[in-house]
Amino acid sequence: MKKDNHIYQTYLSILSRELIPAMGCTEPIAIAYAAAKARSVLGCMPDKLHVAASGNIIKNVKSVIVPNTEGRRGIEAACAAGAFMGDEDAALEVIAHTTQEQRAGLGRYMEETEITVSAAETNHVLDIIVTASKGNDSATIRVANEHTNIVQIEKNGEILLHKEAEEKADPGKPDYECMTIEDIYDFATTADLNDVKELLDRQIEYNTAIADEGLRKSYGANIGKVLLKAYGDDVRIRARARAAAGSDARMNGCDMPVVINSGSGNQGMTVSLPVIEYAKELGSSREQLYRALLISNLVTLHEKEGIGRLSAYCGAVSAGAGAGAGIAYLVTDGDYKSIIHTIVNALAITSGIVCDGAKASCAAKISAAVDAGIMGFEMYRNGQQFYGGDGLVLKGVENTIRNISRLGRIGMAETDKEIIKMMVGE
Repeated sequence: MKKDNHIYQTYLSILSRELIPAMGCTEPIAIAYAAAKARSVLGCMPDKLHVAASGNIIKNVKSVIVPNTEGRRGIEAACAAGAFMGDEDAALEVIAHTTQEQRAGLGRYMEETEITVSAAETNHVLDIIVTASKGNDSATIRVANEHTNIVQIEKNGEILLHKEAEEKADPGKPDYECMTIEDIYDFATTADLNDVKELLDRQIEYNTAIADEGLRKSYGANIGKVLLKAYGDDVRIRARARAAAGSDARMNGCDMPVVINSGSGNQGMTVSLPVIEYAKELGSSREQLYRALLISNLVTLHEKEGIGRLSAYCGAVSAGAGAGAGIAYLVTDGDYKSIIHTIVNALAITSGIVCDGAKASCAAKISAAVDAGIMGFEMYRNGQQFYGGDGLVLKGVENTIRNISRLGRIGMAETDKEIIKMMVGE
């Protein structure tokens, strides 16, 4: 694919937009970001905070530990952290660079501040409205559809910024709908690596570091450690264990950043760490690793585009299939048929995993999704595959991806509502 090709430039834009650092689970961090922005617009430290959030935000913030809050969980902690010590210009690293004094003072701030939460009346699965007040002054920030996409800023009733809360309203957003597996393969195998080296080096560095941290210390249910202890250190196990260990750490308060994919740190680790581990095992060159990561990242982004950022469909499933595609590229020296059959096989295996919020068990779901990606590849390598008509599988990788997208976006919409009700005790 030539560099002046529109598709080539679109893929570069998508990667630059998506492969960004985030510290902490992205949903509570999005609340912290909105709160920090609200405090900045207010112009002083608020003594009242209110968060109105969509059901999927509530679901994903309820059980996860917010970094740099001394083990606190939930919406109130995320909002307070952003308002009290957040850097409003740091996006998804909004509470990454706090001082010990700030962290120690957070508890008192929460005790002295009225913090309330309600369910937002919205049709958007990712919707956050934070209002910060002091005396007669108030400021409101609304974030919708993407974790740092501010669609409204208001101060004392005056609207300072407003745009439609629709993804297509962003004129700078690249055309995700143009992605196909065939074009992804063409781009990944021909791209000038100088165009993507910085992005991929950061993904390798950050995500490897947090996986090391998860295996070195005790976080959550320690799924990464359990895998290695129970099943040994075969590369297939190490690939699962390192991705799970990164999630162990991240879901349980680790303050190290990760490079995300599809707005999710768990997905960012799932698409990268298994591929990195296979590259080590195979002695792959840096170039081969880069190209495999391009495939795993872009395949996952393509799969997730039809589902959406948040849903009842576990994002690790898409990322595990993406990782499987990257692994297939490394093992077969870039055989296209192996990649597309790996994707289809993997999606057929784990397409029913639900998302019941961010928490310790995400690490185990990641392990299962990576296992499906590896199994999808091993099936094809051993002359086996799922065929069109087998359940949700259709003939052709794009047709199967469309079916899975329909399942996640439409088929599981009511499931999502029931999951949220159960999680909030209704």
